[in-house]
Formats: sequence, structure tokens, C-alpha cells
Amino acid sequence: MTSSSIASVRARRIWDSRGRPTVEAEVTLGDGTSGRGIAPAGASRGSNEAIDRRDGGPRLGGYDVQEALGSVRDVIAPALEGWDAVDQQGVDERLIALDGTPTKAKLGGNAIVAVSLATLHAAAAHRNLPLWRHLAQDNPVTLPLPEIQIFGGGAHAGRRIDIQDLMVMVPGARSFAQALEITAEVYLAAGRLMAERGALQGVADEGGWWPAFASNEEALEMLVRAIEGAGFTPGEEVAISLDIAASEFGKGGRYTLGLDRRALDSDGLCELLLGWCDRFPILSIEDPLAEDDAEGLARFTRAVGSRIQVIGDDFLVTDGARVDRAAREDTVNAVLVKVNQAGTVSEAAAALEAGKAAGFGTIVSARSGETEDVAIVHMAVGWNARQLKVGSFSRSERMAKWNEGLRIEEALGDNMFAGLTGFPASTGHRAG
Repeated sequence: MTSSSIASVRARRIWDSRGRPTVEAEVTLGDGTSGRGIAPAGASRGSNEAIDRRDGGPRLGGYDVQEALGSVRDVIAPALEGWDAVDQQGVDERLIALDGTPTKAKLGGNAIVAVSLATLHAAAAHRNLPLWRHLAQDNPVTLPLPEIQIFGGGAHAGRRIDIQDLMVMVPGARSFAQALEITAEVYLAAGRLMAERGALQGVADEGGWWPAFASNEEALEMLVRAIEGAGFTPGEEVAISLDIAASEFGKGGRYTLGLDRRALDSDGLCELLLGWCDRFPILSIEDPLAEDDAEGLARFTRAVGSRIQVIGDDFLVTDGARVDRAAREDTVNAVLVKVNQAGTVSEAAAALEAGKAAGFGTIVSARSGETEDVAIVHMAVGWNARQLKVGSFSRSERMAKWNEGLRIEEALGDNMFAGLTGFPASTGHRAG
């Protein structure tokens, strides 16, 4: 056994930001160094993403992970003993082969991703490198442009509004730190506005304000008011980013907007969203149509042209082959990368690289059920993704990640902020 060989793999049950069980894996190497990885969990999930293994039954709402822990203890740990942790691709391929299903359903996506992440952390510790530098190797890196939730909706807020995330981006920021500072002002202004109208009802899963609005459009109007209330010009200094998460309320080309009490076909939803794009300073839209509506996505992407980044999340599920196909068919122009959606670090990296090769925007993203693990920030930097989506500007599982970005920026020094350089080549910042 060499110093970087895996000596042991352990798993334990810990708790995520919703207070639900999740899997933490700990990989220890021959030289005694170790790393821990934690599986996050999404509420809004693509049908083709890796599947968590949960126990079901009445205990803990059916969310317990004893079976997933058993997968690590009984299957994964013996199979990885002696494997070189620095060979991330080899470890991940071994994990994929052990499971043998396209969605990691046998051993559990939560078991597999926790071990994959723990191996990554252990390898960086063995090399005595920060995780971002271990990932970067000798390649250039930048600090990503943050995408930060102000109002949470959809599956993250009891479907109180149909839009899942109403976020801001700061395209004019000169640094990661300045982007966070400006966003903090917008977040505080939004809270004040909600309080003034007697609608301050706490926060949603990712820390954004709970959306007490009469319509989806009212939420957009309130976000513009919050940007202005913070002293910034909408569309110039601060722009809007939306996650529609249309698969949550649409299937087979039919979409039911619960808050607006109406049903639309694919063309009708496209028309509604295009109207919003004309009226509001929107820079980016995620999953504007459902995952089974590729034609609708292509029509929408063609219609917005060079104005707006169109992100595939449920549609692409962090899958390199799906990204390649989307590039050929012009269905979207950006890919959201979630390591637990793919199931392993290597598969997530491959999807991101496929996005870069296609000229897509590339965004590393957290999940709604998060933990204190800050690995995704290091991935966004080390892989030079140039965009990062963590959630809102509250709750410690979110702030731990934003704060880690500040530390990395300090280590990298000045003039390393991506700004809008990571957007699709055809997409440019515009005034609202």
C-alpha cells in the first residue's frame, strides 16, 4: 500500500439543512491523511439524475439512510481498499461499476457521491494543497460570478409561487467580494420591503425570503423594487436571474401555473417568459420549459437570441452526453453542474468540460438540502466554471460557501474575478 492508497472508507449518518438524514463518508489514506464528503439533496429533481437510497417507512419521514450507509460499509469500502485516491477517475469508475445502474439506484447516489467527494478531499490533503488548486492542476482559474437567491419559490417554498428561484447577479462587480456586498444590500432591501407591506414570513429552503405574493409577476416587480431600494440600477448594476424549474409544474407540453390560476401550452409559456424578458432586466433563465419539452426549449433559446443565458438543469442532469446533444440541437446555451445529480466528481467534471467545449455558460450549483461542505466553491474555482449558484444570502450552509469564496479570492489576489466572461459567447450584458 502506498501513501496515497485508500486504507479505509467509513460512513456515518449526519443531518442536512432541512434536518433530514444524509450520508457523510470519510476516506483515510495510507499516510494517515483523510477527507470527508457529504451528500446534498435536491427538492426539485430531474427524472434522470442519480437517485438517493432512502429507507422509507415511518421513521424520520422515510428519509433515513441506513441502507445507504450499508452500501458504503458492505460494498464500497472493501472494493476501494488499496485504490489510489489521487486517481479520481479510476475511483469513480469503480464506484459506477459497483452500482451498475444508470441512476446509481442500487447502492444509492447519496452513498456514491459522498465517497467520491471524500476521496477528492483526501487526495487534496495528501498533496497538501487547497482543494481548488488540486482540481486546477496547472490550469488557470478565476473567481466565479455569484448567482444569489433573493426570493425562494417552487418546491423550495411550498409552491407558494411557481418560479422556483428569483435571484440577482452583479455583472458590473469588480470582485467576488463586491458582488457579495451589493447582493447583501439587495437582500436587506427586499426584507425591508416585505416587512413594510406586512408580508415578511421568514425564509424558504435556500434562505431567500418567503414569497408572499399574489402573482408570479408581482414577485418580479418586488425584486426590481428591491434592487432600486438598495440604490442600484436594475439591468445596469444588478440583473435578474430566474430558475423557472418548469418540470415541477409542466409535463407533455402543458403547464399549470398554480398562483396565476391558468394553464398554458408550450408556446403560451414561452410567450409569457419572453414578455418578462422584455419588461424586466433578466440576464439568465434556468429550465424555462420542462425536461420533456426539448422543442419548446429550442424555440425559447432561439427567441431570446444573444440576450439571455438559458440554463439546462433538469434537462441536462449534469450529463456530458446530454450537454453534447443540447449543443448540436441548440436547445440551451448553458449547463448547471451539480455533483450529486451526476453521482460522482468525475462525471460532474465531464459535464462541465462538455459545456466549455460547446461554448456554453457553466455554473456549479448547490442543492436545496445542503450542508457545511464547501467543496462546490472549490470546484467552481478549480474547474474555472466562472459561475456559482449557492442559494441565498442567509443560513449558515449557504454563507459557509460564500465565505469560502472570499478566502479563495484573498489567496488568488486581485484581477481574478470572472464577471461576465463565463457567459455563453453569444450572450452579453444589456440594460433592462
